[in-house]
Amino acid sequence: MSVRPIRYLGDPVLRTPCDPVTRFDDALASLVADLIDTVQEPGRAGLAANQIGSSLAVFSYRVDGHLGYLINPQITERDGSEDGPEGCLSIPGLTATRARSERVIATGVNLDQERVTIEGTGELARCLEHETDHLRGELFIDRLEPAERRRAMRQIYAEMRRLPANP
Repeated sequence: MSVRPIRYLGDPVLRTPCDPVTRFDDALASLVADLIDTVQEPGRAGLAANQIGSSLAVFSYRVDGHLGYLINPQITERDGSEDGPEGCLSIPGLTATRARSERVIATGVNLDQERVTIEGTGELARCLEHETDHLRGELFIDRLEPAERRRAMRQIYAEMRRLPANP
């Protein structure tokens, strides 16, 4: 398949909740293949379908030697909490400290419509929550602690001022 371009902060698709997958066809298989190819680029851990312009509830991940995808994901269990650095392909160059669960269980289905359960701790747990949030139209900056959010937003606005204006 192919590596697809990433959509960036400001693109409305990132703020639009994704639709549940109801058609398991060749188009979905192609989307999943593109998500897997795209997430395997260096420096990437997870990728939600809306980050490449699709409105379907699917994400891929590549964390700690685990590579896969989940269709119609839901977080079914969370334990603990830990602060850690987090970034997003759709907001390049920004890293912020964000609280996430220490352990997460996510469920969904695969292309054969078989139930899939993924249990993650540490970085995989963070990725599962982050990508599931994306599919609801949420970005990691939305739930930062107030001081961290102000710092992140100042950085985003400073970067925006450095970009050339659109004609």
